[in-house]
Amino acid sequence: MPKINIDGKELEFKQGQTIIEAAKDHGIDIPHFCWHPKLSVSGNCRMCLVEVEKMPKLVIACATIAAEGMVVHTQSDKSIAARNAVMEFFLINHPLDCPICDEAGECKLQDYAYQHSVGESRFVEEKVHKDKRVELGPNVMFDGERCISCSRCIRFCDEIAKDPELTFVKRGDRVTITTYPGEQLDNPYSMNVVDICPVGALTNRDFRFKARVWDMAHTNSICNGCARGCNIEIWTRNNEVLRLVPRHNEDVNSYWMCDHGRLNTFKFVNSSDRVDSPHLRVEGNLIKVGWDEAYASAASRLKAFSKDEIAVLGSAYATLEDNYVAAKFAKSVLGTGHLDFARHIDPNFGDDILRRDDITPNSTGAEIAGVTPSKNGQDFDGIIKSIKDGKIKALYILEDDIIAIKPELENIFAKLDLLIIHSTNFNRTTVLADIVFPAATYAEKNGTFINFEGRAQRIRPAMATLDVDRALEGMSMSRLDKFGTKFDRWAQGKHFDARASWKILVGLASTLGHKMKYGMAEEVFLDIANNIDAFKGLDYDSLGELGIKLQSMNSKSSVKI
Repeated sequence: MPKINIDGKELEFKQGQTIIEAAKDHGIDIPHFCWHPKLSVSGNCRMCLVEVEKMPKLVIACATIAAEGMVVHTQSDKSIAARNAVMEFFLINHPLDCPICDEAGECKLQDYAYQHSVGESRFVEEKVHKDKRVELGPNVMFDGERCISCSRCIRFCDEIAKDPELTFVKRGDRVTITTYPGEQLDNPYSMNVVDICPVGALTNRDFRFKARVWDMAHTNSICNGCARGCNIEIWTRNNEVLRLVPRHNEDVNSYWMCDHGRLNTFKFVNSSDRVDSPHLRVEGNLIKVGWDEAYASAASRLKAFSKDEIAVLGSAYATLEDNYVAAKFAKSVLGTGHLDFARHIDPNFGDDILRRDDITPNSTGAEIAGVTPSKNGQDFDGIIKSIKDGKIKALYILEDDIIAIKPELENIFAKLDLLIIHSTNFNRTTVLADIVFPAATYAEKNGTFINFEGRAQRIRPAMATLDVDRALEGMSMSRLDKFGTKFDRWAQGKHFDARASWKILVGLASTLGHKMKYGMAEEVFLDIANNIDAFKGLDYDSLGELGIKLQSMNSKSSVKI
């Protein structure tokens, strides 16, 4: 491979790379605003000026192709002086509103002002004033005075979202961004411009003024909006989810996520309609009860039916671990082969960028986990028909509001003698339920989702439930320290008395006289790894932050339950 010398280090680079790309590959950060690794080069911020020996003047690292034997100085006197001058120009008209700017704490201009600016301004004239609080679209607000004209947002709409909606107008220090006449910034990926804006010019209208980044904790997780499984960060404060942002994974979602995933997949976690404790139907009404009473009621009522009269529906919204234990519970504890899950396909949702027609995060995982009918068992359609015919009288459902998706099933479910549901929120299906167990959301538990390509990816608890609080009681300080400051913040918010579905099933199985020796989600996963070929040799540590694509997807026949 060819080699380049950057700041005295001889580094290999790939043919065709620019200086900034070659430096980035080796952990050398050259300051920049307009350059982004997934966008075309515009070269208009000039922040990445570097000195290259034998070149008559400084060059921009984002647009200069690296060459064999090239000697680059990013910290020479000329480079530093140029960088300081560029920063001075940026700050001439930039408003001094860091205290009220949502970008404060994660702003490149703010960081570079400390690292590369001279520390004072020689500009004493009136700053140029531009439009503020401009609603570019339903989800993005624009502040023209903060904009540094890097053009990242314009290029994103043109090149990634494939929907040109933004452009520059005017010239000189009057230049600003606007939408084309008759257009709005309303493409399905519009909010990514907030992430890539290096300053506070573009802000998330849903998140504006809710919290400062240093007051929040963030947890790596997976979006549950569709089968893509975009990597995300969940940002929380006081045990409440405030925003989701994409996390880079080049094999899944690159740097992006859609607006639906960003806005519509976490509001239910904070909702006032959460199921916050077990509920039993008494004289037509659902009333709160304790876990022991709910387990006892469910166990005694399930025992009244033969195994052929009971069906279990797993869920493509539940984790691999939840579905695996559900399959084991159905076949080994209840003895029923009537086992399946509802598929949720929206042909109008998918696109050729990220979104998939399968609007659930784990349909692949549910299948691999064994949530499929046994030889003589009924699939989903068969279960519905058998309920209608009065052959199946008891139904157990995991984390799926089936009636909301299939309203025609409401009258059919009303025929059941027993309906038990795990649910995070009260919904159209829980209205008919006899017993409702409070299920933890994807933001409150450990687990695994398998995306449409067969990539196994971790979700982690970003919020605490009362069940987590109980688990922490008696934990050593050394183990508590492992969780950092998140639990300090969690202690201040509302905690729901919810549990992961696999844990609810373990408790109910125990009441029915069957022991499942799982104490943590990791133990369920290890059992999966021991019994399903696709997971052989894997554990949570090996999945890492970016997940692993499973080598064998034809493993359902090897499930030992």
